[in-house]
Amino acid sequence: MANWYLQNGKDSDVVISSRIRLVRNLNGYKYINKCSKEEQKKILEIIKEIVPSLGYGLKYMKLKDLDDVTKLSLVEKHLLSPEFVINDSIEKAFIINPEENICIMLNEDDHIKLQVFSSGQELENLTNLIIEIDEKLGEALDYAYSEKFGYLSNSPINIGTGMKASVIVHLPALSLTGNLSKVLRVVNNLGMSVKGIYGEGTQNQGDLYQILNNQTLGITEKEIMANVKSITEKIIEQERTARNFLGKNQIELEDKVYRSFGILTHAAKLSSDETKKLLSDVKLGVDLGVIKEIDDSKIRKLELYTKSGNLQKYIGKTMDGYEREIKRAEVIKQIVKE
Repeated sequence: MANWYLQNGKDSDVVISSRIRLVRNLNGYKYINKCSKEEQKKILEIIKEIVPSLGYGLKYMKLKDLDDVTKLSLVEKHLLSPEFVINDSIEKAFIINPEENICIMLNEDDHIKLQVFSSGQELENLTNLIIEIDEKLGEALDYAYSEKFGYLSNSPINIGTGMKASVIVHLPALSLTGNLSKVLRVVNNLGMSVKGIYGEGTQNQGDLYQILNNQTLGITEKEIMANVKSITEKIIEQERTARNFLGKNQIELEDKVYRSFGILTHAAKLSSDETKKLLSDVKLGVDLGVIKEIDDSKIRKLELYTKSGNLQKYIGKTMDGYEREIKRAEVIKQIVKE
């Protein structure tokens, strides 16, 4: 069975993926930015010892044992954070299962950053899963915990439950109809954070946004999940309404998405940024039933294997920027024809 990032899930026309994250620290050890190298290694050793007892097929891996392309591919899948990979002055490791829907970063900003992932909108199931894993970890490890504040963290924004619930949403119709900024402003006012997956601006990020909670203190895990889920459902409704509006002008819609499909499938070379925007249009066309030449599963493959790190993993060799642009166009043609 394909890994979660190659699957479509509930409401996956709008919700690309869901993630729940918990931050934990070990009692009696300094926070990472205060730890010596020996203390960092000791933290890793303590956690490594309990991995076999956790189950889920989890494996312990040292970050320094990975090549740069593999590191980049894991960042592109959102399994590892860019900050975790870039800062190599700290002893780091991660724990991951074969399906890659569980990934635990060790010695990032905190000692433990537990993450679970799914395609589509699966916040409730992910919350149940992460609580289950956290309980197993908590039985084997002595967490830093305060009766007054909850779980302690290097960062004040993570104190309490230490939980962040997030979804990545695809909002091309809200962007095209000019309603995106209004909707995102409302979300921000409801105590959530919204950020573009590929940085500021919408022109090169494929209309993808991450929505996550701000509050972790004085609120339970289930309440955090329910709040993010509720707001996600409202965004889904708004995006689908905007898509219905676009569908009323069928010729304009077909012209836009098929122009992008034509460039995507016939270009001799494509940059990463251009591919993201073209894929956004093509996904919209597929989800609305306008483009019938490919399906959702191929969209997911195209989204993954056109990213620089995963493209190089797919081809099986390291390439410079210009060669990647040529190979990206070739891989797109191969996947479309499969």
